Amino acid sequence: MMRKVMDRVRSLVSRTRADRGMTTSEYAVGTIAACAFAAVLYKVVTSAPVMAQLQSLLKGALDAKF
Repeated sequence: MMRKVMDRVRSLVSRTRADRGMTTSEYAVGTIAACAFAAVLYKVVTSAPVMAQLQSLLKGALDAKF
């Protein structure tokens, strides 16, 4: 009895592992999510406070005395 159960579990596990990769809809959702993240990141990086901080950081790095 235990052997039949273990064989059945192995069969189910092997079937779930055989499903690799993404379907077309998963690619579409992933692409949309990546584009949305990129748009938000672009807006944050190009905002005035962030640009001022980046400029300040670069100016401090370029004016460093060696």
